[in-house]
Amino acid sequence: MSAPAGWYLQPDGQQRYWDGELWTEHVAPGVAPVTTAPAVATVRKKVSRVAWVVVLALLLLSAVAMAATSGIGGVFVMLGLTALAVGVLASVRGRLPTLRLASRRAGLLMATSVLVVMAAGCAVSPTVVTTDATGTASDVRAAPSPAEPPSADAAQAPTPTSSQVAVPVVPVATAPSTTTPPTATAAKHPAAGTALAAVATLTVKGRAPKTGYTRDQFGPSWYDTDHNGCDTRNDILRRDLTSRQMKNACKVLAGTLAPDPYTRATIRFIYGGVSEVDIDHVVALSDAWQKGAASWSAGRRLALANDPLNLLAVDSSANRAKGDGDAATWLPTNKAFRCTYVARQVAVKGKYGVWVTAAERDAMTRVLAACPTMPLPVPGSAPTTAALPRDASTQTPPPVAQPAPAPAPPSVYYANCTAARTAGAAPIYRGQPGFRTALDRDGDGIACE
Repeated sequence: MSAPAGWYLQPDGQQRYWDGELWTEHVAPGVAPVTTAPAVATVRKKVSRVAWVVVLALLLLSAVAMAATSGIGGVFVMLGLTALAVGVLASVRGRLPTLRLASRRAGLLMATSVLVVMAAGCAVSPTVVTTDATGTASDVRAAPSPAEPPSADAAQAPTPTSSQVAVPVVPVATAPSTTTPPTATAAKHPAAGTALAAVATLTVKGRAPKTGYTRDQFGPSWYDTDHNGCDTRNDILRRDLTSRQMKNACKVLAGTLAPDPYTRATIRFIYGGVSEVDIDHVVALSDAWQKGAASWSAGRRLALANDPLNLLAVDSSANRAKGDGDAATWLPTNKAFRCTYVARQVAVKGKYGVWVTAAERDAMTRVLAACPTMPLPVPGSAPTTAALPRDASTQTPPPVAQPAPAPAPPSVYYANCTAARTAGAAPIYRGQPGFRTALDRDGDGIACE
């Protein structure tokens, strides 16, 4: 030992004199050993550990909050920036002044690890690459969730400035949804009482020949089958037209079809004018004839032709374009009415037992699949068989009472019926004086009726 001479503290707590070369026998009481330094170091070490645990816990809570609002990328960036600041400060100053953490090595280690974390955060991009059905890769950009529209407050919010940092949202790749949309489910499994469900109950057959069809096979046009004193045509005009002008309780002189169900046009109807409004048979009579009605009774055909369920006031040009088409060959140009139109055809064919072709059934199903909850129209109170009118051709007409001829001069001539009426001779029957064919215009043997 090359220390200078002097008193030095020994391990036993006493002081011993050093003469510069050897220890002497001279001893003296020493100072009490310092025992506080190890305790202080232990306390600082414990505080250091607790402080680091607190810091990590705060970072973890912040990461959870960031994940809930900004996604994984925002979490990495937030963790990286916070921890980098802590690590650099510990590295440069050798301690954290507030927590008294004297750990330069720990600061360097944290700074290094944080750089790795930030690199991972940058690698997580808000743009992911997906592959479409054709196998072509495409970018999918993060977008606001369409679950709910932006509020009015959000719409009026100011645009972020360049100093504000927008944290990108990373979309989470999910497997394609296997949940079937409600509309598709209803179309595959239609509920009872819907028009779509009723299509499956219709008989499917091929179209029969049109041989023997005439309009007269369905009885007199617009026959009063419900016996309300009004013909069927005026019944439907009163039902479907608005702003009506009436001659009496039955006859419609004018009205407005607004809108026409087939074209959505507004049409003004005037009796006796240009025919712009027709009464259409939703299930055309010729179509019904080829799909079962040819073998029906006359009363059943008469009922179909005059059933309000099968009748609509429509644009005349659209009605004539339809002809005797079914759902497979003609649909209204007004697409919004197609479900109602086809549902009505299904109801009429179901009520009367008119069958459909396979193509017609498929067309009905295709239209009603877009509106699977469309209810089947109620059949109405009209019976499926109507009482036939008296057929004059099969009845013996009652005898016409022939009045006794009035005495007349042997030679009588009336220039016209006015002269005959003035003379009190009208009507003049064949064989009576004064009768001639020029006065009998309808050739029934009675002149000047």
